[in-house]
Amino acid sequence: MKPNRLSVAIAAVLAASSAFADGSPFSRFTPLVGDVGAGTLPEAAPYRLSSPNFSQMTIVARNATPGALDRFDTGSYDMHTANETGPDAGRYLFTVFETGQAGIQRTDLRTMLTTTIWNSPQPAPSPLSHVAFDASRWAPWGGYLTAEESWSDPGTTPSIYGRLFEVTNPLAAPADINFVHRDILPRVSHEGLAFDSKRNFYFIDERNGSHIFRFTSVNPRADNGDDFFAAGQTSVLRVGDGTVKEATGAAQWIPITDANGAPLPGAVVVTDPNGLTAIDGRATPKLPAFLGTGFDRPEDLEIKTLRDGRQLLFVATTTNHKVFSIDLRNKTVKLFASQATTDMGTGLAAGGAFLNPDNLAIDADGNMYIVEDQPGGVEDIWFAQDANNDGVAEAIGKWASLSTKGAESTGLYFDRFQSNIAYINVQHPDSGVDRTIMITAPCGCPDDDHEDHDD
Repeated sequence: MKPNRLSVAIAAVLAASSAFADGSPFSRFTPLVGDVGAGTLPEAAPYRLSSPNFSQMTIVARNATPGALDRFDTGSYDMHTANETGPDAGRYLFTVFETGQAGIQRTDLRTMLTTTIWNSPQPAPSPLSHVAFDASRWAPWGGYLTAEESWSDPGTTPSIYGRLFEVTNPLAAPADINFVHRDILPRVSHEGLAFDSKRNFYFIDERNGSHIFRFTSVNPRADNGDDFFAAGQTSVLRVGDGTVKEATGAAQWIPITDANGAPLPGAVVVTDPNGLTAIDGRATPKLPAFLGTGFDRPEDLEIKTLRDGRQLLFVATTTNHKVFSIDLRNKTVKLFASQATTDMGTGLAAGGAFLNPDNLAIDADGNMYIVEDQPGGVEDIWFAQDANNDGVAEAIGKWASLSTKGAESTGLYFDRFQSNIAYINVQHPDSGVDRTIMITAPCGCPDDDHEDHDD
């Protein structure tokens, strides 16, 4: 596909310039071209960055020496969030272990001390195990949400996994942590979680041909998770008539439960080996009565709020190298970015340089960043330019590239309280030393008061 004139013009300007004139401190960069190469940079500072004004440093490193662990840490650090509300807002950074014995760690950004606040009591396949924590989201009422990226296929024995959990007191001492299974949701392979301004709660099933979901609580303004998840309706996204995979256009939300969370007649209900019943969120949307639009490996979710109050829900789908935007007010799905989108660094379609979009993040000015799921050496983080906020990127540019052998980047998170700081994890490197990297830019933003503009 030939790039349009607007995309080419933007790419040419950005490729010829060393910086954006204004905006987020992270949006002032020179788009990278080519690959960084595996092992070409030290693991403690593993990113080729797109601006000489950006800096990086390790703030957490896993002790991978057998028998020498100073705390529970099974590695494979995944998604990030911070305590975005409440006491000491912004002080603590949370991430999870995407392993066969999952857990949650908390870093005090004031002291730089990291603590494992909860871990699974047993590794898989124990009936007491918890696996593959991936999601990481601060709830509006002050809880911390995570979930398992693991679920069974239709027609097979249901696993015990696919669960959403809440830490109701995430700032407490580890011995006092209250960890709760929020069992009103269908079982799926979780990754992205997101809340809109009405506190609808969105999640996905990370599998080829799987789906995007919305949970609408009966108590959306609840001040605790017990009340929020006590009752509500789960729906699946259907674009058009639901028969075309990864379709764009007009969409609707198709209920699979009643308003209180009980499965509607015909929904697939399973009992797991621990005796718990749940709706099968992978099987049910494939039935004609509940047909949802299939997406190939939907993964992360982010929501952007525009000046007029509209919100766009972004979804990364890995297999076919696409990111979609969903206008939640107008119920319209668009293709936000793909291999046909212009590469800012070359002025041509990104093509095979843009592979396996996985994680999403939004900076203080509402700019979208797309993290690839690729090995270190060829993996990139892309900045997406959507100047008119129509849900379609005019261009994308390489913002950073990871060099660590065997690793991938995950959990890019822009600090909500310091707009010139971001955090990202380097997951499952060959060395076994997972890391959390802090990336810093010169601020130049005296009031840190950023607003999205809808032109």
